[in-house]
Amino acid sequence: MRPSSTSGGRTRAGAPGRRPTRPAGTGRRTRTAYTGAAAAVAACAVLLTGCGDGGGSGQAAGDEKITLRIGTFGSFGYDDKNGAKLYAEYERLHPNIKIEESNVADGQKYWDTLKLRLSRNSGLADIQAIEVGYIAEATGPAMANKWVDLSKSGGADTSAFLDWKVKQATTVDGKVIGLGTDIGPMAICYNKDLFAKAKLPTDRTQVARLWAGDWAKFVATGKTYQKNAPAGTAFHDSASGLFNAVLSSQPLQYANEKGELDYANSPGVKKAWDLAVEAAQSGITAKLRQFDEKGSWNAGFKNSAFATVACPSWMTGIIKDQAGPANQGKWDIAAPPVAGNWGGSFLAVPKSGKHAEEAAKLAAWLTAPEQHAKVFGVNGNIPSTKATLASATVQNAKIPYFGDTPVGRIYSEAAAGITPAPVSRYDGQVKTFITDNGILDIEQRGTAPDAAWENVKKLVDDKIDQ
Repeated sequence: MRPSSTSGGRTRAGAPGRRPTRPAGTGRRTRTAYTGAAAAVAACAVLLTGCGDGGGSGQAAGDEKITLRIGTFGSFGYDDKNGAKLYAEYERLHPNIKIEESNVADGQKYWDTLKLRLSRNSGLADIQAIEVGYIAEATGPAMANKWVDLSKSGGADTSAFLDWKVKQATTVDGKVIGLGTDIGPMAICYNKDLFAKAKLPTDRTQVARLWAGDWAKFVATGKTYQKNAPAGTAFHDSASGLFNAVLSSQPLQYANEKGELDYANSPGVKKAWDLAVEAAQSGITAKLRQFDEKGSWNAGFKNSAFATVACPSWMTGIIKDQAGPANQGKWDIAAPPVAGNWGGSFLAVPKSGKHAEEAAKLAAWLTAPEQHAKVFGVNGNIPSTKATLASATVQNAKIPYFGDTPVGRIYSEAAAGITPAPVSRYDGQVKTFITDNGILDIEQRGTAPDAAWENVKKLVDDKIDQ
């Protein structure tokens, strides 16, 4: 998922979103308007389900009718409207259970509000999604005891998940506080119609050759595109999206090898920053903020305002939903310049939930290999369970919206090249500062890069208590 745009919706927050999955880390921040406790309380009804007082954990007795609430961001692919209809399936299997999902686009606001509710042990959903950019904070000393140990409750088989995915969600004393939803192997999604009009190749193999091995070649391709660009279009959606994509392919990102925040000295951050700044200043981006609340980024898909988007697997679901039926078959997927992982999320169960035991069972079911396969078939979210990732279901999969594109093969090959970078407790917050208060200011307001970087450093110093 993500989504978020944290490391990544499901940033996804997605990310992340997922996530996204969508991935988290896309909330707009300024030094004078940083999201604080008051804002988080005000946003609670929108950003998190179940904002009333939390009760003790317990299991529904007999046929007692209960409601399980899930707080997510981005596109996790579980829902009954655009997703794999997993909620309806679980309700059929468990007639005494009703599932309600609260979903928002802005993963950073979601996380800020979730932290506030955790600090009070009340107002939480029964299941809360966590984007990978925040998982180190969630497993850290301040939060580790807030979650149910899902290796001992709910019946999940943690050995079914990728080993590194389980490790990311494990506390120092061995508790597994989150079950993996998806991972975010990278590709580039591109609009074939716009490429053709700009006199660029449209075959995915030839497209991948344009930038093979070097993100700098991707930026150079963008400059070539702009020479013959259809009126009103840009090569790439956003410089911030490019930053996230480049960084996702780097062995060291925000943290050093010890897992300590060291963004200012990171060669990965420097490379991603320099290329994002070049893209912003050379005019090859549509100057959009990904996952913005006004919907401008979403509208860009529908209106074919840009020709490419950095495309972790969870992004395919967003393209399908936002570009809409009128653009079906126009988008394709090519290999990225360098393999990377952007995003991927977890489902966690707060101890203060009213039905923690039943919630743990639902979280285990939603993240089981069988359900991973169903979500992938509809939404394209690459599973984090070993058997599903290697299965013919994924390897041979196609997504109708993308025509004959071998989506499963492209992303499973990309997943095989993933070597997760160390993650610090502050990755999600720092990413938000860099993208939304650094790069976006350069892109949309013409802020000088040196000044924008100093603003980022000041935000980190002011807002993060290391």
